[in-house]
Amino acid sequence: MNEEQNKQRKKIVYYLIAFFVGCLAMYAVVYFFPTSITESITKLEKDVTVTDTGIADAVEKVYDAVVVVSTYKDQTLISSGTGFVYKKDGNNYYILTNHHVIDGGNKVTVTFTSKDVEEAKVVGSDQYADIAVLSLKSSKDLAVAELGKSEDLRVGDTAFAVGAPLDTAYSWTVTRGIVSGKEREVAVSLNNSRSNDYVMKVLQTDAAINSGNSGGPLCNSNGEVIGITSLKLVSSGVEGMGFAIPIENALTKAEQIISGESYEYPYLGIQMLDITDAYSLYQYYDLIKSSGLSSGVLVASIEKGSPASKAKFEKNDIITKIDGNEVKNLAYLRYYLYQHKVGDTIKVTVYRDGKTKELSVTLGTNKQTT
Repeated sequence: MNEEQNKQRKKIVYYLIAFFVGCLAMYAVVYFFPTSITESITKLEKDVTVTDTGIADAVEKVYDAVVVVSTYKDQTLISSGTGFVYKKDGNNYYILTNHHVIDGGNKVTVTFTSKDVEEAKVVGSDQYADIAVLSLKSSKDLAVAELGKSEDLRVGDTAFAVGAPLDTAYSWTVTRGIVSGKEREVAVSLNNSRSNDYVMKVLQTDAAINSGNSGGPLCNSNGEVIGITSLKLVSSGVEGMGFAIPIENALTKAEQIISGESYEYPYLGIQMLDITDAYSLYQYYDLIKSSGLSSGVLVASIEKGSPASKAKFEKNDIITKIDGNEVKNLAYLRYYLYQHKVGDTIKVTVYRDGKTKELSVTLGTNKQTT
């Protein structure tokens, strides 16, 4: 072995010795001074911050346009909900809310984020559309919500609601979620009836909708109103299913109300029963059992001279379809019927004497709708 090789071997030995000494030194520091290491790491974590402004900018766009709606009957508060300023005409401002928020009252006030309270005039409302329009005059420059388009939404888009849950205790609460579904058909009860009276086509969201949110805006991530929060499903097996009337539908009805356009829902002129209810009545039991039908609407009686009379409806007919759409019950019959106007002709399929028959009906009008 020559002298050069000896030098190389000595260098390797020195490096190995230095490596092991370094490892031993590090072990000794960790073993004898663990607190200082922990403190150093903790301090490093405290120096790290995460900033997430979320949808704060979008909320600010609509926030001051949202109002708390309080409804009184003879100076007694009977209900409260939410609304929002959606339109300005000179010094006249228009507010959208739900019909069921103002129903039954003779005085309505609105409270702004500034805590100013103003009495509002009920321009008009529609119980089937669940839309009401309020107005008030103000010399102040009130905030007006920016309106979007629900038809442009995609399932999964961010959505948020602003409202006054729990009877104004938590006014202007913001809840966030997504658009969970579009064009959902939800049966609703009117005037606190036990049965479902009508079907609404609505947007579905998982943004929390609580009592008092009714009439408030459902907005997209740009802070534009895409719907009016109207109802939610309440059940032990359901969570996070709220619904909103698409803004396009609400605006159509609102402009109709503001213009003073006379509008009456079309009617058939018959007394009706859901066959599920009629089945429990002895006079209809055999008829419904023999039909084999599990859904539909039974014609209990017919008004003389009515559209149904002229179309040759008969007592005990069971309505199963309107224009090819299945009529499950009274709620769906009204829903499909009210898509039409007075004077329209529709096709109604009925079950009669063991057979199905299609009748053509020209819709009429009456102060008392079916």
